[in-house]
Amino acid sequence: MSKKKLVISTGAGISAESGIKTFRDADGLWENYPVMDVASHEGFLRDPALIHNFYNMLRKKLLAASPNAAHLGLVELEKDYDVRVITQNVDDLHERAGSSSVLHLHGELMKVRSLRHEEREYTLPCDELSDKGIETSVDTLDPYGDHVRPHIVFFGEAVPNMEAAAQLAHDADVFVVIGTSLVVYPAAALIQYVKRNVPIYYIDPRPAAVPDWVHVIPKPATQGVAELIDILRQ
Repeated sequence: MSKKKLVISTGAGISAESGIKTFRDADGLWENYPVMDVASHEGFLRDPALIHNFYNMLRKKLLAASPNAAHLGLVELEKDYDVRVITQNVDDLHERAGSSSVLHLHGELMKVRSLRHEEREYTLPCDELSDKGIETSVDTLDPYGDHVRPHIVFFGEAVPNMEAAAQLAHDADVFVVIGTSLVVYPAAALIQYVKRNVPIYYIDPRPAAVPDWVHVIPKPATQGVAELIDILRQ
């Protein structure tokens, strides 16, 4: 008998307890950088060195972080469900925790891609790209001699994995949202693709307003995932 499909949409809140700052923190992820300077296509064209340096800094912080009990709890659920994770996060904590299926909507911090051929993606550290491992610069070249940029979906750019994410949401037997304000589109629209009568759970210490048929667990991710596991196993 095939396992039920458990589709989980995660945002910054699931990584907050690993020390990765969320956008909603007063001293949040952007570290006082103007967001359009470090996360837009125009910003990259204007000052690519700033963007390379900014993402080098974020990579170093990510390497110092570890998956928390929420990430590990989702892996535990794979014993009982066909778990598919859709994440807005650019960190790799789901993968490092052991999740077997992770779809990134907004790119991946530990990757870069060719400026000329976007389909050419590279995971850092990679000796072919940089002798400094995770650090890149305006001079970093890929194995074909092309310059690279962070493999991040900048503001204003298309979200290439959104169609696949919407299909996962539509196919879900159970749908879960963890650690997101539900205001960042298009990811916030995923809940609209879930079929009628499919149970939906929403874990967040500061949950947004949702329809009354959504089961809200107003707790941090680690506590909320523990409660979710108990609920699903009952």
